[in-house]
Amino acid sequence: MRRPTAVLALGLIAGVALTGCRTSPNVAAYVGDDTVTVDELDEAVAAHLADPDITPGEGADYTRTILTELVRAEVFASAAEHFGIDPDPGGVEDLLVQLLGGSDPEEYFAQAAAQGYTRDDALARVRQVALLQQIAVAGGQAEEPTEASLRASYEQQLAQQPAQIDLGYVNVPDQAAADAAVAALQADPGSYAAVAGQYPGQATLPAPQTAAVDDLAGQLPADLAAQVAAAPVGSVFSTAVPELTGVLVVVVSPPTVPTFEQVRPQLEAAATNDAATAGAAILSDYEAELDVDVNPRYGSFDDGSVVPADGSAVELLGVAPDGNSAAPDSGDPESREPGSVDPATGSGN
Repeated sequence: MRRPTAVLALGLIAGVALTGCRTSPNVAAYVGDDTVTVDELDEAVAAHLADPDITPGEGADYTRTILTELVRAEVFASAAEHFGIDPDPGGVEDLLVQLLGGSDPEEYFAQAAAQGYTRDDALARVRQVALLQQIAVAGGQAEEPTEASLRASYEQQLAQQPAQIDLGYVNVPDQAAADAAVAALQADPGSYAAVAGQYPGQATLPAPQTAAVDDLAGQLPADLAAQVAAAPVGSVFSTAVPELTGVLVVVVSPPTVPTFEQVRPQLEAAATNDAATAGAAILSDYEAELDVDVNPRYGSFDDGSVVPADGSAVELLGVAPDGNSAAPDSGDPESREPGSVDPATGSGN
């Protein structure tokens, strides 16, 4: 089953670079008819710097990072009013669990804290995902997921799967042992683990594994791959394999297919991901119509971020300056799973 890439860190607002045409020494940014005052910005920066649970940044870059968060909040508040949606949808922590796809939410919060973001900042990003989903529904670009739509997605993904089998093989010492193992497995297919347990080794699989039929040639010796591909599903046979001592007992079974309920969380997260992506495009168009001006002392507003005069953006929770999103970090930088976020580097699936 396809697992979604979480949209916790999408470049959600992607307008053109805007220079300040409204200026006031007391205003840090204008967002339509609303403002973020210098006092509000200073208070937010001070609160972050005083938070013992995070590692805040320093200087003007960190101020711009916090100003970006405040501007984003104003843009989403304006969009919520414009599209007639709830500006504070509930279930945010449940949505985070869904989007992380099994990763520990505390790891997400820890990564955010290491980059200078509070727990509230991180949850705000999740809340914005929920708002994007609602915007997509309000804009006619998505529908609320239902039991029927999720089941339809499940059936579609099953239909798109390549031909698969469950393949097991046990390396036994001689033909007599092979004949006995074949007879035992034919009589009781459920006895595979017990039979394999008698002959542990590199050429024995402790349990059958699902394999795509088209990939067999790249995973098995050519002659064995051809025999497996030609074998009827449900068959058990023995064969000699060159350069392998003894005899190989091979089991070809129907593939293990996850049930709808087993993959339902992934289907729900994928639906949220797709709707939020559609909502981001709608929000981008709406943001472009807003009059967003940043006080020149802080920089300018470009591609959803407050950037310095040279245009280099500060990376936000896994978002690189080009707006690309990232997925949560599984902990191993070489094997990130879909559904995880690395706010520190922006890397991931």
